[in-house]
Amino acid sequence: MPATATPGLLRALLLALLWCQIEAFYIPGWSIKSYSQNENIPLMVNKAYSDNTQLQYAYYDLPFVCPPTGHHRPGAGLLSGQSISLNLGEVLRGDRIVISDLELSMMKDNECNMLCNREVTRRDVKWARELVRDGYVVEWIVDNLPGATSFVTVDKTRKYYAAGFKLGFTDTSSGRPRYFLNNHHTIVVRYRSAPGKAGEKGEKVIVGFEVYPKSIGSANRRNKDGCPADLQNIEQSFELYMAPNKTVSEAANQLYSQSSYQPEIEQEDLDDDARMTIPYTYSVYFREDNTVEWNKRWDLYFVNQEEGSRIHWLAIINSFIICGLLTGIVLIIMAKTIRTEIKGYKDARAEECKIKLKRGGGQRSPRLSEKNALGLLDQGGDDNEADASSEDEALEDVTGWKLLHADVFRTPDYGWILAPLVGSGVQLLFMVVGLVLLSALGILNPSLRGGFISFGIGLFVFAGLFSGYYSARVYKTFDGQDFMRNAMVTALLFPGLAFGLIFILNLFVWAQASSTAIPFGTLVGLLLLWLFIQLPLVYVGSRYGYNRGGAWEHPTRTSLIPRQIPQQAWYIKRTRSVLLAGLIPFAVIFIELLFVFQSVWQDKSGYYYVFGFLSVVSLIMVVTVAETTVVTIYVQLCSENYNWWWQSFLVGGASSIWVFLYCVWYYFAKLHITGFVSSMLFFTYSFMACMVYGLFTGTVGFLSAYAFVRRIFGAIKAD
Repeated sequence: MPATATPGLLRALLLALLWCQIEAFYIPGWSIKSYSQNENIPLMVNKAYSDNTQLQYAYYDLPFVCPPTGHHRPGAGLLSGQSISLNLGEVLRGDRIVISDLELSMMKDNECNMLCNREVTRRDVKWARELVRDGYVVEWIVDNLPGATSFVTVDKTRKYYAAGFKLGFTDTSSGRPRYFLNNHHTIVVRYRSAPGKAGEKGEKVIVGFEVYPKSIGSANRRNKDGCPADLQNIEQSFELYMAPNKTVSEAANQLYSQSSYQPEIEQEDLDDDARMTIPYTYSVYFREDNTVEWNKRWDLYFVNQEEGSRIHWLAIINSFIICGLLTGIVLIIMAKTIRTEIKGYKDARAEECKIKLKRGGGQRSPRLSEKNALGLLDQGGDDNEADASSEDEALEDVTGWKLLHADVFRTPDYGWILAPLVGSGVQLLFMVVGLVLLSALGILNPSLRGGFISFGIGLFVFAGLFSGYYSARVYKTFDGQDFMRNAMVTALLFPGLAFGLIFILNLFVWAQASSTAIPFGTLVGLLLLWLFIQLPLVYVGSRYGYNRGGAWEHPTRTSLIPRQIPQQAWYIKRTRSVLLAGLIPFAVIFIELLFVFQSVWQDKSGYYYVFGFLSVVSLIMVVTVAETTVVTIYVQLCSENYNWWWQSFLVGGASSIWVFLYCVWYYFAKLHITGFVSSMLFFTYSFMACMVYGLFTGTVGFLSAYAFVRRIFGAIKAD
């Protein structure tokens, strides 16, 4: 890295840091939907999910909620129970959005409305108890806003939202857990006048959607229409409990009366005729709120994240310190050590040439008298000894990495695997950079439901061109001859591994009847997208890179006989150097990882949306990976070890090992995930994420190391 490039890099980082202060703005939608008075507003139901498990369930798949009636909904133009068309990202994240029977009309309050009386069996009650025990929350949607639970900040100055509302609650005051179901929902829709001409016509826009659930038991008096007589004073909550079947218990006792074995009868698993009726009601209130602009309505979902801004700044400062120290080390290596060594090497080569000229054609013939004066064995001995001594002195400093000029670009073992890995890393690097930039610019935001995953898949497929191109050039640099084989390995290696893991994982999730399972049609679509779009793009890029781009030209020639590698120090050996070097990039990102993990695994009701901070930390992380790899490879070359191709890739991606270990620690220390399938989902998703991270950081390390090695050996021009 030239010294002149450092000020420009620092300026870019400072500009990015200043830009980070505005954090990430967002584009909430392309058009504003306004409603006139008494116009029907569709309410859609989505799914139930929990922080304690990775299994999601479509709302209407729950056997204890009111099923759709199939009636026509004027506001949506669809029938209740009809599914909404979803994009690929929504399907993959487990969304199942369906039109509901709840009636909402703009600015029309409804104190109470009966939804249904749902009859459930013992097994249905058991499942409801399990979901309540695991802390499941429900997501409803109005005008693309998720129904939220309202909270107030610690200083009581601002209100913020947490997406979703509780399915029920658990009471342990009696010594044993009792589970209660929320069967009444108070819906509060906040609105304001629409901007522009629509507002002049009296139309309104929705700026908030809140849901307040209640549990109302059978002891509370109800009106003729089934609504509770008093919604403010609830005498008893609705407990998920059915009395045991005494007939079955007595029959079992008589059957085993003569035996010491007394089986435990699971009453909730009995398939008897016992039924329990769950009454569902809801209330609707519209409240005008002029304090929230329509284009700022999503800010309430992010207010709670602003309290962690100090920690984000701490992560930025921590990253800058580590990156600054590494930059200083690299500058010392580049500006002093290498330049001094290259100058000394050139001087030694020049001195060597002078000595050879002096010993060759430039050496004068001795006179006859001098021949006679000197003995036959002593003739010219002093001059030869002086010449040899001068040559030894001139070349005594040519040690370390400079001795590897004939071996440093020797083709590595298993280069046919390294080339596709580098190609896949370039593909993933393009995808990650695109996603972070689009998110930081606000194009990808929570209002674009499923957009992050959809854009990620699109960028990955399109980047197959770059994957094939770089893989083919690296493959040809390694003297590869069969570019078709390389293209197939590049197109199938990483996507095939990812698809295989997802398919196997999906089999377990299918068995749980969870909406987390990817539908079979979507799996087929992904397979076709991979084989008929991404694979041809990789082939096109590979063909162009192999035939037009060609191999990278090295500044030195490679000898036929490889140089013997001396004994290496303990910290240079592959495994140890990889693990030690991986700690440095991990130290740069681990604070920001805490927020990402919290949003993805621990607090699913919130949204991670500080992509301004994330983009700066990611940029510093990439620079740190490049510098760490350069320093590690330089130390290895100084030890006369020229096997740096694989080492640079492994050192670059080594921090993914520490990230995965961090995932393991986070699972046991922070999460409360229950169930084998949920745990398997967590570790499989974590492994895939670390694999993506390791591939693109490994590619950054590989390309940085190659540029460094090519630069220093190109400077000495040793043949």
